[in-house]
Amino acid sequence: MGQGVKTKNLKQPSRRHATVLRQLVELIPSHLVPKLARVHGVDARARTFSPWSHVVTLLYAQLAHALSLNDVCDALRLWATPLRALRGATPPSRNNLSHANKTRDAALAEAVFWQVLGHLQNTFPSFSRGPTKGLAWRFRRTIHVVDATVIQLVASCLDWAKHRRRKAAAKCHLRLSLRSLLPGFVVIDTAREHDSRRARQLCAGLQAGEIVLFDKGYYELAHFQELAQRGIFFVTRAKDNLACRVKKRLPRGHDPRVLKDELIVLKGHYARQDYPGALRRVTARVELDGEERVMVFLTNHTEWSGGSVADLYRCRWQIEVFFKQIKQTLQLADFLGHNANAVKWQVWMALLVYVLLRFQAWCSGWAHSFSRLLTLLRAALWLPCNVGELLKRYGTAGGRGGTLMWPRQSALPGFSAYLMGQHP
Repeated sequence: MGQGVKTKNLKQPSRRHATVLRQLVELIPSHLVPKLARVHGVDARARTFSPWSHVVTLLYAQLAHALSLNDVCDALRLWATPLRALRGATPPSRNNLSHANKTRDAALAEAVFWQVLGHLQNTFPSFSRGPTKGLAWRFRRTIHVVDATVIQLVASCLDWAKHRRRKAAAKCHLRLSLRSLLPGFVVIDTAREHDSRRARQLCAGLQAGEIVLFDKGYYELAHFQELAQRGIFFVTRAKDNLACRVKKRLPRGHDPRVLKDELIVLKGHYARQDYPGALRRVTARVELDGEERVMVFLTNHTEWSGGSVADLYRCRWQIEVFFKQIKQTLQLADFLGHNANAVKWQVWMALLVYVLLRFQAWCSGWAHSFSRLLTLLRAALWLPCNVGELLKRYGTAGGRGGTLMWPRQSALPGFSAYLMGQHP
């Protein structure tokens, strides 16, 4: 180096981060979508709009809370240059996106969801285990919650999703793990079918010794008998018109919430044929929405205390919180297509966004609500900043908060020298 050159004052080039959207999308393995597109025959019919671009477009629609096809296409066309950095994704035209949602098999979206969820759970086992405290760990058994939610659709969907006389709706049946609060099985269908018809399908993968919690909608004695024969324990609500005979009265214990604890045998020829054994009926006070209500529960486990049975059923409301999160924060109100295939594409992509955001929250120790997490990342989708640092700054007490950029960049033009202390 020549004399007079001061190397200590030379500024090093700053590292440029990928955009927030790119960091979220790259959680999906690079080979996954093209491989599944070939398996489902989608790749052969794709021309200018690739299956990968289709997945990225619908993920962006969920994160940005896009309301229409024009909303999605115009925004992605505006950000076409950073969009190409997402493994060559391209912005679609309105007709291409509409046609892809209508004709490309939604089984591809379902397969992408389960493969990505499985990849994250296998790579990061702690993510699938969830927190190591609470009622889910007190029982030392895997606990599943089964329920369904209705997704309202517009009247133009009446031809395939008629729900009431003048209403259309789809229904999402879901089995949720109480430890990780991640889906274990999902069925998306029309809302006209009763919940009990999907009970066997939702519980097909359960193992002996596990616990499953039901609502009244999944009440079916023959299915309960099948679960008991498989060694699976269940807790559900009893019907108001349940005809039974008390076989034995059990001690209530010291829990003041428990009013009755009984072993019962069902009456009626068909009821005894469907479930010939004894059931345990627990009557207890349960706090709901700040008020105490008397509820009657049924289970095939005879060793738990009556209070534990009531606590288990209270855990079933965790799935209501899950449905509230995805329906109020993700885009499941305004659909980009009205046929069954387009609706399924959007629901599966909404569930995929939920998993990706939950994983980012787990990595950064996010301690605030899911809605705030989505709102923050939505505002920073195209910013080149590290997602983990962003969430730690805004989501925990250790973060400093404040501006996302350096003071020189965030200052008003003409005032940077004064703010940096370089004025004469």
